Amino acid sequence: MANAQNTSNKTLLVIGDSLSAEYGIERGKGWVEIIKSDFLGDDDNYEVVNASISGDTTSGGLARLPALLAQHTPSVVVVELGSNDALRGLSLEASKSNLAKMSELSRQAQAKVIIVGMQIPPNFGPVYSQQFKEMFAQVAQEQDALLVPFLFEHFALDKNMFQDDGIHPNEAAQKTMAENVWAVLQQAIN
Repeated sequence: MANAQNTSNKTLLVIGDSLSAEYGIERGKGWVEIIKSDFLGDDDNYEVVNASISGDTTSGGLARLPALLAQHTPSVVVVELGSNDALRGLSLEASKSNLAKMSELSRQAQAKVIIVGMQIPPNFGPVYSQQFKEMFAQVAQEQDALLVPFLFEHFALDKNMFQDDGIHPNEAAQKTMAENVWAVLQQAIN
């Protein structure tokens, strides 16, 4: 039983999209669960709340964040959003603004912030693709947040690590995703 009233209890809040919500894979096998079981397993002081929703955008995440911050009072917030903004062709300025506001709100709630970077294929146009990639680093720098440069680092070009849709990582990729996030998350925890 989680002891939310215990002041030594710390909460890691992950707010993301299908990449964090275990889309298309067995429940409990996603990268967030791997961080909880494999990396934080010995630390009973950490509760992990995965508030990710498949299809979510930065505007959806921003709308949900205040209630999540109030409910869970996290010490660390991991923001893994933006891919659906790009897939829908939404304004990168709006996406960047939403990510910045999420960072601000989280910091105001005394949480450390981690922005998870993503990339999109060049068929979206080289300028848009480059600006999308840079957006995450810019927000992290401007908001004094930590940055996971690329969630799919080490496997992005390996078709065997993706589901049949070619977009969503399969179960085999989840450990690498967890390691990519953990490399940064441990800085926020320590």
